[in-house]
Amino acid sequence: MLQIQDVQKSYPGFGLKVNMQVKKGRITGLIGANGAGKSTLFKAILSLIHLDGGRILFDGKDISSLSVAERQKIGVVLTGTGFSSYLKVGDVRAILKAMFSDFDEARFVEKCRSFGLKDEKKIKDLSTGLKARLQVISALCHKAQFLLLDEPTAGLDVIARDEVYNLIREFMEEEENRAVLISSHISSDLELLCDEIYMIDKGELILYEEADRLFSDYAILKIPKEGYPSLDKGYLLRIKEEPYGYCALTDQKGFYLENYPTMVIEKAGLDEVIRMMVKGEKERA
Repeated sequence: MLQIQDVQKSYPGFGLKVNMQVKKGRITGLIGANGAGKSTLFKAILSLIHLDGGRILFDGKDISSLSVAERQKIGVVLTGTGFSSYLKVGDVRAILKAMFSDFDEARFVEKCRSFGLKDEKKIKDLSTGLKARLQVISALCHKAQFLLLDEPTAGLDVIARDEVYNLIREFMEEEENRAVLISSHISSDLELLCDEIYMIDKGELILYEEADRLFSDYAILKIPKEGYPSLDKGYLLRIKEEPYGYCALTDQKGFYLENYPTMVIEKAGLDEVIRMMVKGEKERA
């Protein structure tokens, strides 16, 4: 659905260079530390910044040349953006109805009602969680086929995050050809949501993996100093020296379980994978 081909953008002290794709029927996660390039990439996808190189295709067409009707197939939530705080929920409904020819007013009303978002409520009086729900509902209710969500749950408690993610799951379940690209600094949440994961650091993608394989085959190895010289290092992605010896990230957990039965081998969650990919070194010979 979305193809990002050798996209480049340079700023003083930062450069973005990315190739990736978002497939139909999939929820794709983009993870990375603050300043890694996630928001810059999202702005590039929306043609909010001028590219220095490369191109972005949506359903095979250059995204910068999409018609108004084609652009309306994209639902967007960006960090730090939203409706004026002095608008009421009913005003938001009226704006969306005027903006989008395929706006599903009945669904908007039903979703707002389910979360207690009454027409007369001003946005400035809503909790952070309700504001986030309103943003996601607004992105869902114009018959979009693709959602672009930049930190949609930032600042939310676990209950509010679950409700937002349930809206996203419901969106995907309704039609098989839809797709989502979502970024989040709350990596553990994406473990339960995404089908595949891209990791970005300093403007470049440093990892791509199917979520199922990442959570089944990736592991953290704890290696004592005396055991490091004889270790088979052929399946180590990153290594980091620790006071006790070494910590290593592998994508072949089964190999080390079979061949090093006494080694401490721990499950690698997304936070651990990010930490090792960013802070660790390439495998040593």
